[in-house]
Amino acid sequence: MDALRLEHVSKRYRDFLLDDVSFTLPCGCIMGFIGENGAGKTTTIRLILDMVRRDGGSIEVLGRECSKKDRRVLEHVGVVLDSCGFSEEMTGNEAGRVMAGFYKTWDREKFRRLLSDYHVDGKKRIREYSRGMKMKLSLAAAMSHESRLLILDEALNALDPMAREELLEAFQEFIMDEGHSIFLSSHILSDLEKISDYITFIHKGKILFSEEKDRLLETYGILRCDRQSLKGLPEGAVAGKRENAFGVDALVQRRLVPAGTRLDAAGLEDIMLYMSREG
Repeated sequence: MDALRLEHVSKRYRDFLLDDVSFTLPCGCIMGFIGENGAGKTTTIRLILDMVRRDGGSIEVLGRECSKKDRRVLEHVGVVLDSCGFSEEMTGNEAGRVMAGFYKTWDREKFRRLLSDYHVDGKKRIREYSRGMKMKLSLAAAMSHESRLLILDEALNALDPMAREELLEAFQEFIMDEGHSIFLSSHILSDLEKISDYITFIHKGKILFSEEKDRLLETYGILRCDRQSLKGLPEGAVAGKRENAFGVDALVQRRLVPAGTRLDAAGLEDIMLYMSREG
């Protein structure tokens, strides 16, 4: 069973089209979901969670259709958005009591333990928390009702490096159970490069690729050359380029350039930026 499976999903708004989105997240894995602002990341997540109605295609979450009317799947899905969803006047402990009313599988002791592990004071009001503390509270809540899939929308953004590192460690611990999976949208590509098994890149409402991260990083390199040399490469070798006063920097497929050609490593950020420009 896959944790997530989207096939040919579409959603049309007046000024935006999410077009033929398909990808699969196997159980036991972390998928990083990347793309520029407005590319369709949050829309895709809202469709997965049945927060908006899709125009076409199919979505399976943990092997079933996810629906607000049928909470059997949602009992096992933990969600963390880019803002804390709890009232600022609540305490952390009160937020836990509210969650207990929504989930039959709510584990009060686990929630308390996670707050302690994350150094979140459950007696304080949420308005007194830092942004990092609010995200840790949300993550503790997301993981305290037998969650098998975490869906995280920009949960790492605007956190300081130490807070991000703590959350990444929490994700790694969660995924040690092979039945657990994480779908993580983020602009911080260095973090996704550390922990992701798969990367899915959406650009202007379309999926440009959904690949294993290691294979992706092995596939591409950066070639720095003159314009004439670039023209001599085989068709399909260049995935994106950036011209400058000294020549061209190009994202190329390693297997399609002549053996012995000097290439620099291409990170996730390079791949995204060059492909966005080409697109």
